Amino acid sequence: MPATMLFRLGLFLSLLLVNPILSQSAVFSIDLGSEWFKIAVVNLKPGQPPISIAINEMSKRKTPSLVAFHSGSRLIGEEASGIVARYPNKVYSHLRDLISKPFPYVSKNLESLYLSYDISADESRNVAVFRTENGDFTAEELVAMLLKYALGFAVTHTRGAPVKDAVVTVPPYMGVAERKGLLVAAELAGINVLALVNEHSGAALQYGIDKDFSNGSRHVIFYDMGAGSTYAALVYFSAYNTKEFGKTVSANQFQVKDVRWDAELGGEHIELRLVEYFADEFNKQLGNGVDIRKSPKAMAKLKKQVKRTKEILSANTAAPISVESIYDDRDFRSSITREKFEELCDDLWEKALVPLKDVLTHSGLKIEDIYAVELIGGATRVPKLQAKLQEFLGRKELDRHLDSDEAIALGASLHAANISDGIKLNRKLGMIDGSPYGYVIEVDGPDLPKDESTKQMTIPRMKKLPSKMFRSIVHNKDFEVSLAYESDDFLPPGTTSRIFSQYAVSGLADASEKYASRNLSAPVKANLHFSLSRSGIFSLDRADAVIEITEWVEVPRKNLTVDNSTSASANTSTESGPSSTEESDEKLNTDGGSSNTSDPGANDSSTISPGTEKKLKKRTFRVPLKIDEKTAGPGASLSEETFSEAKSKLEALDKKDEERRRTAELKNSLEGYIYDTRDKFESEDFVKISTSQERQSFIEKLDEVQEWLYTDGEDASATQFQEHLDKLKAIGDPIFFRCNELTARPAASDHARKYLNEVQQIVRGWETNKSWLPKGRIDEVLNETEKVKNWLNQKEAEQKNTPGSEKPAFTSEEVYVKFFDLQDKVNKVNKIPKPKPKIEKPVKNETESSKEKADATNSTEEGKEQTAAGAENPSADEKADAQSKDHDEL
Repeated sequence: MPATMLFRLGLFLSLLLVNPILSQSAVFSIDLGSEWFKIAVVNLKPGQPPISIAINEMSKRKTPSLVAFHSGSRLIGEEASGIVARYPNKVYSHLRDLISKPFPYVSKNLESLYLSYDISADESRNVAVFRTENGDFTAEELVAMLLKYALGFAVTHTRGAPVKDAVVTVPPYMGVAERKGLLVAAELAGINVLALVNEHSGAALQYGIDKDFSNGSRHVIFYDMGAGSTYAALVYFSAYNTKEFGKTVSANQFQVKDVRWDAELGGEHIELRLVEYFADEFNKQLGNGVDIRKSPKAMAKLKKQVKRTKEILSANTAAPISVESIYDDRDFRSSITREKFEELCDDLWEKALVPLKDVLTHSGLKIEDIYAVELIGGATRVPKLQAKLQEFLGRKELDRHLDSDEAIALGASLHAANISDGIKLNRKLGMIDGSPYGYVIEVDGPDLPKDESTKQMTIPRMKKLPSKMFRSIVHNKDFEVSLAYESDDFLPPGTTSRIFSQYAVSGLADASEKYASRNLSAPVKANLHFSLSRSGIFSLDRADAVIEITEWVEVPRKNLTVDNSTSASANTSTESGPSSTEESDEKLNTDGGSSNTSDPGANDSSTISPGTEKKLKKRTFRVPLKIDEKTAGPGASLSEETFSEAKSKLEALDKKDEERRRTAELKNSLEGYIYDTRDKFESEDFVKISTSQERQSFIEKLDEVQEWLYTDGEDASATQFQEHLDKLKAIGDPIFFRCNELTARPAASDHARKYLNEVQQIVRGWETNKSWLPKGRIDEVLNETEKVKNWLNQKEAEQKNTPGSEKPAFTSEEVYVKFFDLQDKVNKVNKIPKPKPKIEKPVKNETESSKEKADATNSTEEGKEQTAAGAENPSADEKADAQSKDHDEL
């Protein structure tokens, strides 16, 4: 993305985002691909961009999705990438696409990519288990390692702001079992996933966030060819009017209309054509029936170089390839033209157009109805693919307004900000995403027919996310519910059965039996409540039995006279009649009481009290049913015990990695200390502050530790490195301190003497300009100044007689302590404010004073006379008040 575009985006988002007062947290997104992953962080901490890509430890904006185990250590990302050519069997890739997949599919898929890992089938779920030198791990556990690693980059990027919430991207073809498995991996990594978001929705968010659609809606197709798959998504952008602070404003939104894909066509499949071509060429050169395809190390080296050759061909008409020691110490060198490369992939170019054609066909739109076709994904940089797209679309230019590598991550982070509690957007881009798959429910149980009532389409394709719905079945026995994809022809890659979840619903038979003796007014039925989550996961959430009965109940009699014992109010409050209905929620152990049967003596007046009568009433009971998940195979949920074991394994690895990092840091610190010390010992200053014997002894100690470091210390622990470093510092720190004081101490003394002279000038200024300052306080400053001066003279004299190799008579720190104490006293005296001048009141003469006193006395006496007169002759109002007061008291 050009720098100007990044600047504009950052400026726009800085205006767009609002930082709540109570929250300084950050949210992030992980664009988890089969080959790379990218991280985008939304952080409102002052001084940082509101949204940005988090870099890894190598300062790169994307990280290889690799996990490796070598020499007892776990390596992730760039570290794992560094050993892939030497130890291909120890570096695990394509992990996202192996989550919750059947073992046969995983085995076949790895074989097609020339990845010969040591794997076995898990007995309980039939998923692949990767056998490593550090233990056995499932794909979920390995992906959890990647996600935890990504979380570390986000935390580092925020510089201290708490990070826990995230959005993780998924390809549209990922099924329910795979999405659930990815959420399990995130939970193992300690990440709270707000939602899984489809990759095309993330790209659409990034596309539309800074655009205005109030002047016209548009259809946009997002075409993505990544490392392992290709898809085309049709998205409709529009605007609608809404109220905001009492005003009508225009708001933008988009809706995903359709998405089609080829999950087995991507950049790596194009590269494999080159791999096969060069493997054949090398086999011919070597002869003797050798096939390097049987050598994992040779194929890993060849694939690594082929990737570079393909990148060169994107900008050149020919490219070389060179692989050192590819097989049996033989080098391989060759070249290929772009024309030959395009010929090798001739059928793939046509396949790449299929998702785009399918989207247009099923939408009913024509090419001219499409506003733009945005290209994302690294493989869309291939010139031949671009040419085929241009030819099909009839356009000279393709739309590349988005960063093909980072658009999805940035858009997903905006979604995370939208749905999080801690960060909100001033202006939202409404998102209506849809389910890539359609789902049906199938109910099976005793006496249940196999018809439309037991097999129903519940979620059509592109149903809005999230959604809730319920279905009812008339039945009185326990049964099972299966959730399945709508068609065998439209399944996630590697899926062999349409059914992905199964549940056993129990309690219906007990509830039916319990209420069987009562007068049922309708057949017993079960309500099933389903949800399609924001992450695209379809599940059965709860179930309850609905039982309707009609029974006689005693109610107040109508049209009673006033003399009747039953009040009229009670009479009017119960005019419900036989058609009224009551609803209550009951558990299975609730006792029905005395109203559990119809009353044969309903019309017997002798059993009815004079003020009541019996009426037929309809009552509805809702009884919660128990749901047990019975899903088997790769989509089965992990038990608490299995999850706990996986969590413990990962925590042990995290602890081991932390110890490894600490050990490496301490080893580097020890090594650096030895080399730095040797360099410093060669300076003249060290001769001044140490004896030859002291230097010789220290050098011998350095030699001893250095020899240990490169022999026994190769496999030493962090504690051992720390102990050796502490021992060296115990000897070296006093020497380094004396060396530093050679320059620091004189500098401190010069600084202090300059200030002592300044104090004398400051005091003279006080005497001239601040005469109100107390003399005692000024004398304190002068006395303290003299003390510091005498102390400094004494210490400098002592230092002249102190050898440089001995402890200094005084230090620069001691000088600064006295300097700052004196400066503090000077400042306190200097801040004493000038006293305010006294204001004297004017003195009145005796004649005026006597006259004022006389007037005051006369006015007081007049007031007393008026009060007395008022008491003797009260007014009419006062009399009325008195009477009123007396009346109140009575």
